[in-house]
Amino acid sequence: MKLSEFRYTVPKTAVAKFPADPRDSANLMVLNRANGEIEDMKFSDIIKFFNKGDCLVVNDTKVFPARVFGKKEKTNARIEVMLLRELKKQERIWDVLVEPARKVRIGNKIYFDNGKFYCEVIDNTTSRGRTVRFSYDGDLYKVIERIGQMPLPAYIKRDPTELDKETYQCVFANPEKTASIAPPSAGLHFTKDMLQALQDKGVRIANLTMNIGQGVFESIEVEDLTKHRMYSEYFEITREASEIVNKSLKARKNIYATGCSVTRALETSVLTTNAIKPNKGWTDKFIYPPFDFKVTNRLLTNFHPPATPSLLMTAAFAGKDLILKGYKRAMKGDYRMFAYGDAMLII
Repeated sequence: MKLSEFRYTVPKTAVAKFPADPRDSANLMVLNRANGEIEDMKFSDIIKFFNKGDCLVVNDTKVFPARVFGKKEKTNARIEVMLLRELKKQERIWDVLVEPARKVRIGNKIYFDNGKFYCEVIDNTTSRGRTVRFSYDGDLYKVIERIGQMPLPAYIKRDPTELDKETYQCVFANPEKTASIAPPSAGLHFTKDMLQALQDKGVRIANLTMNIGQGVFESIEVEDLTKHRMYSEYFEITREASEIVNKSLKARKNIYATGCSVTRALETSVLTTNAIKPNKGWTDKFIYPPFDFKVTNRLLTNFHPPATPSLLMTAAFAGKDLILKGYKRAMKGDYRMFAYGDAMLII
């Protein structure tokens, strides 16, 4: 299977610039793998698909306002710094992206918050990537929360606002798990009332954590999919979460994965018995057609940009023909695309 089979043109007007309000008023496209049928619904209708004993697995990572702006020493040139991930907490060393990259070299210092602290570039990683060491001695996340902007994808053609700090975040995000530069977008549609309604119905909810990094913004560049290498992301599945999932598996109930990050974590942690083990570490697992899913049998996702790992995963789950049929239908309808857009449930 080739990458070119997963390229399509997205009308600019179809890209959602703002989220649905309320969250659960988003559109929901339901793809049925058994009969190939497609239905159009609202996200709030999703509750009727769940049965007692089913398990909803969510990613409780929290997005932080990772885009900060500083001034380069001596020249005062304005530099955008996207914080990707903390490499060494004690030494305050981070992986970042910088823009404009041509102005940022090893040894340069970039000052933030009216010169109160800086980062020094200590290495180059990619054309835009740098490794930096921060001078800030306290809790860097606290100051970033104050001066940073939410890292909206480039396809959302507007500046971030303070409201994005609330809306570009799932209601089940855990403040203690602040480490992502993007939310698990499929989870953006849930409200607290919906989660309560699912629990009242007897649905088990399991929280795992996967820190979403720069890979969420990247397209695949190689035509031969076997040659693509995923950006590694850190994840944790606690013993409690694994036991919740395994109870539903043992009872032969449905496992609903909320997004591609959840699916990657689950499918990375499967035992030979097809149960989930407690697990933590880094995964670069790339799921593309064909793939034998061991745990996930229901996938909740959004509509993804062309030629991206997330699109390939949904094609592996639904089948290429059905997923492309769904996207074609979305393009003709009034579906809103990508992170702030509408949802898809594949059953």
